[in-house]
Amino acid sequence: MTMKTVTLSLIITLSLLASGCMADDDGDEGNENNWRFMQKQRDVAAVNNLQYQEECGSCHLAYPPGLLPGRSWKKIMTHLDQHFDDNAELEAGVQKQLTEYLLLHSADNSDYRRSGRIMRSLNENEVPIRITELVYFKHQHNEIPQRMIRGNDKVGSLSNCNACHRRAEQGFFNEREINIPGFGAWDD
Repeated sequence: MTMKTVTLSLIITLSLLASGCMADDDGDEGNENNWRFMQKQRDVAAVNNLQYQEECGSCHLAYPPGLLPGRSWKKIMTHLDQHFDDNAELEAGVQKQLTEYLLLHSADNSDYRRSGRIMRSLNENEVPIRITELVYFKHQHNEIPQRMIRGNDKVGSLSNCNACHRRAEQGFFNEREINIPGFGAWDD
């Protein structure tokens, strides 16, 4: 065998071994690496508190805590008797547990990319209580015509995230996945 043949054989063997390692897609969704990859793809952490989903999700989307800073969640949770023109008061113990959950997973305690962008868009002392009033949120939605939102019975307002963001409950708000009812996929 010549040196050229040995070198070529070695390159082919190493290439085959490397491609086999990279192509390890056996559908094992429980694999720790796949789980971590999927977590990194989320825009914010998914809601993982059943009590929060039940209490808040019975009236509206149980908004992922990573969409607001902790100071905002604290203000919202201390004024539940005036929760956007409704009385959403909870038992003291439940309110305390949900507040702790929201604070622990708020945008300022998150390493998810969209949570970070939200925090960078806020002034240090700003305490927004409406996600739709965030500068970052307004910037992300500024190109959508009002007829597709307020003039659309299936959407109604920008606070109805899951009308267009089908995987909002799982923390996905990717622009490529937007599907506006009655209009179809969003393409800016």
